[in-house]
Amino acid sequence: MTSFIDDVLGKLFPKKSNSVHIKQNFVQTVEEIENTDSWMLSDEGQALMKLAFKNYHFKTSGINSHPEVHILNSPYANGFAISYESPFSEKTFSQLFFAFGRRMLDLGYQRVSLDRKIEEIQDNVRTIEKQYFKPPLSKVDFTEKIDQLFGNVSIEKVSINDKPSFLKILVTVYSDHLYLKARPFDLFIEELFQRE
Repeated sequence: MTSFIDDVLGKLFPKKSNSVHIKQNFVQTVEEIENTDSWMLSDEGQALMKLAFKNYHFKTSGINSHPEVHILNSPYANGFAISYESPFSEKTFSQLFFAFGRRMLDLGYQRVSLDRKIEEIQDNVRTIEKQYFKPPLSKVDFTEKIDQLFGNVSIEKVSINDKPSFLKILVTVYSDHLYLKARPFDLFIEELFQRE
């Protein structure tokens, strides 16, 4: 039985949590970038991108297919998530994560960060690898409204206990009067999945 004094001391001086919280930046090697570029052009890469694109459109029509896609939308942010399921492997799921980032560069975006966050949640360890992209602002004429393209884009790969769980892409638009209206999210989807 806990005494009154132990209870008061516990509230005044709570025990520190020993949970893990690590955030670190990382980079892709030249070889990893070349592997992603090759994978995107391969039959496997094109087939998996096509499958994700098809399942996205199925989901918007109310049809669930596997791997399952989840639609995320609100007034200022839209996106989707892809569950880690067959036919993905850990390797191809990681390639898809970097392939989406490669497509953002192709669309004229600048990658402003590539980081990994590891945190302990109850008895599990969640790892989030994240790429964050912004429209290029270096060539902006500040006498005119700024073209935000589709808005800011984050791409996350979430793993639980070192096993992939899902990929999430979220597009957040600027509502500030300094920016032109963002291009439609439907067009973003078409351009993201466009194959060369």
